[in-house]
Amino acid sequence: MTPNFRGRYGTMNSQMTLLVCLTAFLVLLLHRRRRNRNSYYESSSSCSDESEFNASDESEFSTSSEEDEDEEEPSEPLVKKMKLADSSVAEVDAQRKSASGSGTSKTEEEPNTHKTLARTIATSIPKMKYLNQHEAISVDEELFNEYKFSVDQLMELAGLSCAHVINDCYGSPQSTVKRKVLVCCGPGNNGGDGLVAARHLKLMNFDAHVYYPKRTEKDLFINLQHQCESMGITVSKDCPTLEWVEGEFGLIVDALFGFSFKPPVRESFAPIMDVLNKSKVPIVSVDIPSGWHVEEGPQDECNIQPDCLISLTAPKLCAKKLTNAKHYLGGRFVPPKLQDKYAIELPTYEGNNLFVKLS
Repeated sequence: MTPNFRGRYGTMNSQMTLLVCLTAFLVLLLHRRRRNRNSYYESSSSCSDESEFNASDESEFSTSSEEDEDEEEPSEPLVKKMKLADSSVAEVDAQRKSASGSGTSKTEEEPNTHKTLARTIATSIPKMKYLNQHEAISVDEELFNEYKFSVDQLMELAGLSCAHVINDCYGSPQSTVKRKVLVCCGPGNNGGDGLVAARHLKLMNFDAHVYYPKRTEKDLFINLQHQCESMGITVSKDCPTLEWVEGEFGLIVDALFGFSFKPPVRESFAPIMDVLNKSKVPIVSVDIPSGWHVEEGPQDECNIQPDCLISLTAPKLCAKKLTNAKHYLGGRFVPPKLQDKYAIELPTYEGNNLFVKLS
């Protein structure tokens, strides 16, 4: 009986059994490796005997660096996919050529694309409402009574926005318009807007001269006139002549009549209306071109054609009668609820701007 010695890892018999198993495993592993190597050389020699690929085909799949020598050649499915891709590219090229042959080119398609984009933008802008006379009066009354704005508060905001529009249109260094401005003011709130605008224009380095023929005894208007005169602005009752206006001024601000005006023009304002009708100096009208009907537009006896119209609060119907004139919206103070009530749909004022350019 063989002695059964026990060691650290078990008995002697168990150790011998483990050694035999490891030896057998190593022999099997070497045998499999030798068989794989033989099959590799056999496949290489068979490939060299085949004549399916010519020299150009072999070079198509060969690499130029030694690092790529171990990469596998493309399989047959991969070659088919590559050929299919080449045919797809060829089809696309053929379609492009046929399109160009039919007269359709990229340069011809781009204008149509821009036109479509412009139509999309135009349709996305809400359609702004133009107020009739009754609506304009009602909106003003609600601002005073319902929202508790004071007359001087709204007048200051309106006149300030007018001055900003004028500076935007005619105040740039590139402008050829002389910076001397004749501001024609009427007896009502529109005239008050003009007095405020004259004061702010002075602060913007314009040389303002005010024609203010019919004055009121209300403290608000007395103070506005005093503020202008205190800043060195001449406020005159004398109607300027056409010759003086043509030679002296580069711009006329028309703040004579507002949306409550009803034709015809009173006789006391006939001389200045005659000057405005005949003058070639650009005219900027505040809210309504003086002498126009608030809804129907220009009348036969008063046909002022302003170079620019500044609509206040919201445009009035007569603004649709403008021809070749710049059109701005000023008076950034209309509460959203009031806009909704009258469905005005005012455009959005950008940033801290006091006006919106409409056209």
